[in-house]
Amino acid sequence: MDALNIENLTKTYANGVEAVKGVSISIPERSFYGLLGPNGAGKTTIIGIITDMVVKTSGRIKIFDKDIDKEFSDAKQLIGVVPQEMNFAIFEKVIDIVVQQAGYYGIAKKDAEKNAEKYLRQLGLWDKRDEQAKSLSGGMKRRLMIARALIHEPKLLILDEPTAGVDVELRRDMWSFLTRLNKSGTTIILTTHYLEEAEHLCKRIAIINKGMIIEDSSTKEIINKLDKQSYILDIASPMKKKPEMKGCNITIIDDTTIEIELDKSQNLSELMRLLDKEKITILSMRNKANRLEEMFIDLIENGKEGKEKGKRK
Repeated sequence: MDALNIENLTKTYANGVEAVKGVSISIPERSFYGLLGPNGAGKTTIIGIITDMVVKTSGRIKIFDKDIDKEFSDAKQLIGVVPQEMNFAIFEKVIDIVVQQAGYYGIAKKDAEKNAEKYLRQLGLWDKRDEQAKSLSGGMKRRLMIARALIHEPKLLILDEPTAGVDVELRRDMWSFLTRLNKSGTTIILTTHYLEEAEHLCKRIAIINKGMIIEDSSTKEIINKLDKQSYILDIASPMKKKPEMKGCNITIIDDTTIEIELDKSQNLSELMRLLDKEKITILSMRNKANRLEEMFIDLIENGKEGKEKGKRK
């Protein structure tokens, strides 16, 4: 079964702006799905329509086979949403913010308190449960919003820029939590500007630009479309001369750092053998930029708007 099925979704505002132009997406149950795009691409509008915060112009949406136009109350029970903006009462206690949310779903207080403890512990907030939300750091506030979204244990969790403004360590902790949550059966839809995050977490990614889906593939398939990959190599001693290899461009950054741009057709192991032959000792190697970011920029900058890809079969 699909956790989310969108067919020919459109949204045109009163001023004539077409925010969403015939988007169709199918997201299978238990997926970890990325929805990426530049600011103004239509991501947040789509989420707003799914959660009944924005009125669509046309199209159909089903949540676990429940049509949101006909069965929204039932569909709502299946969705948890973490919006971009903080939208809780900052003078409320952390525990109260989470437990009170359960009331919107008809959950008994005893069960709500049990679920609240479960998720606050998992997200590292249990020790802060009696503090006012205003005292939390930015990263803790993000985690509080996730705990609140999970209080009714939804089957589908939608995260709109969940790690914005969160430091690297906390972001990694949240990645681990979300990965465990997905493996336990929760379908997750993620929008993010951190492309490393999407590459690390998402099995499938849709890229939206100007209200249209321009790519909808597995993360691996998207990355495999790259024509070139760039690497930064730290070397033990200065390179006396640049070795020559077809499909490979070497740039000397400084005495102990070189940049390698390699055609997809070339084998990285061949380059390693060439460098070894030239007695160049490699201390470390890393991607110059994450691979998904390179693909994303290529799609957007080259104006690949194309036709709507349609929903995945």
